[in-house]
Amino acid sequence: MAQIVIVVSLAELYRDLHRHPELGFAETRTAAIAARELRAAGFETTEGVGGTGVVGVLRSGDGPTVLLRADMDALPVAERTGLPYASTAVVERDGESVPVAHACGHDVHVTCLVGAARELAAARAGWRGAVLAVFQPAEEVGGGAQAMVDDGLFDRFGTPDVVLGQHVAPLPAGFLGLRAGPAFAAADTLRVTLRGEGGHGSRPEAAVDPVVLAAATVLRLQTIVSREVAGGDTAVLTVGAIHAGTAANIIPDEAELLLSVRSYRPQVRERVLGAVERVVRAEAAASGATREPEVTLLASYPAVLNDPDAVRRAGAALAEVVTARRVVDPGPVTGSEDVGVLAAAAGAPLVYWLLGGADPAPFARARTEEELREVVGGLPANHSPLFAPVISPTLETGVAALVAGARAWLG
Repeated sequence: MAQIVIVVSLAELYRDLHRHPELGFAETRTAAIAARELRAAGFETTEGVGGTGVVGVLRSGDGPTVLLRADMDALPVAERTGLPYASTAVVERDGESVPVAHACGHDVHVTCLVGAARELAAARAGWRGAVLAVFQPAEEVGGGAQAMVDDGLFDRFGTPDVVLGQHVAPLPAGFLGLRAGPAFAAADTLRVTLRGEGGHGSRPEAAVDPVVLAAATVLRLQTIVSREVAGGDTAVLTVGAIHAGTAANIIPDEAELLLSVRSYRPQVRERVLGAVERVVRAEAAASGATREPEVTLLASYPAVLNDPDAVRRAGAALAEVVTARRVVDPGPVTGSEDVGVLAAAAGAPLVYWLLGGADPAPFARARTEEELREVVGGLPANHSPLFAPVISPTLETGVAALVAGARAWLG
């Protein structure tokens, strides 16, 4: 009966967090809730670590230290799930009204870590060591983990022997995805500023049009992956935003592109970034631009590398939660995560797995591999305005996985 009470409470907590998303480094309400829950469970709790981060420490004698991490921030996305607890939040950013939603599932991560903290505290007499519960800000902008490290995370609260975490994904709820080695791609976010010469829309010959330059650059950038990255390697280059101009009859001075680059191998990363620089400058020269373009690295974090020995140890524990048949290898994920920054700074092994959050019913109806692919292809993925994990059994599985992973080290 106690377990049912916890799950119902966590479902209510999840709905509340989903209704009230916050962008990176502005997660004040979410952080206050996390701190409240940690204190209620008996953790020594500190707020304001690395901005809005929260750290809780729970000790039970001598033994290893296990870091459990959950990210808290949401995305500038207008939710379209139609759920009764859907976000309608709008914030002001850079003078504009921006919709905000938990389109990546970080509300699931926070809720599961709260549940795991409660369960580990309740079972404190049965394990030895320390639990470091880390609620991290600003994963989406790539700076939250580093901000906590720079704020003395490990000097102040101790260095963990292992870093554990999970990310909800469109796998069937009740399944976990675990892979040794490169699990998530490295990420680089770039801003490209293309400088033309402004003028009247009726006299393009008297101007250098950065809009046309931007269009040519976007198309040429797509050839980097298709023509400069070997077939056996993996890279993704996405131009996610173009900003230029204010009116139909004005040729602007500048255009801005925002790029996302994903890769696994350092050599591939360097090749792609070098090619971006070369293409941008060559297209500017071809357009007759008299001012040099600028390529600025806005954010960067490394690939998530799961330690093979730690994966075997955690995997055995996770199999006890969902059975070995439901712990699957999802292959390398081209999405990115900054959780690896925490493990690298601590010099600790990392185990980061996928938590299934999709309705399992369509998967159960699939009878062939083709039908299964159709199910996966039809599901809203993370960052979609339609992304909506099912509450149960996602939360129960996520809590149990974190607890089992921690107990694999705590004994």
